[in-house]
Amino acid sequence: MNKKILSLLLAGSCLLLQADEPKIDPETGLKIAKGFEEVKNNCTICHSANFIVQSKNTKEEWLATIRWMQATQGLWEFDPQTEETILNYLAVNYPQSNTSRRRPQLKPKYLPKP
Repeated sequence: MNKKILSLLLAGSCLLLQADEPKIDPETGLKIAKGFEEVKNNCTICHSANFIVQSKNTKEEWLATIRWMQATQGLWEFDPQTEETILNYLAVNYPQSNTSRRRPQLKPKYLPKP
């Protein structure tokens, strides 16, 4: 009896954990969450969404990356609301992680100058 109850509790908790994970867009591989459309429409025009999915940064590092792309890669300027939406999406869904084998992104002061 106890094993059945434990199994049911375990299965239920797994379902709850799955409910918190955002769905993945089949076209881009990006997490579908608040800000997804802005990121898809502004970022995947120039590069693959894999660049985003594989990168793990703090909000400040994402901002530095955007500024570098604006200064050197021809990325247009965003209005403040769009920029904040994009930064929040990236920081929440692709935050800095110490569990990756990939080396950490360069600090903004070490990025190439425009």
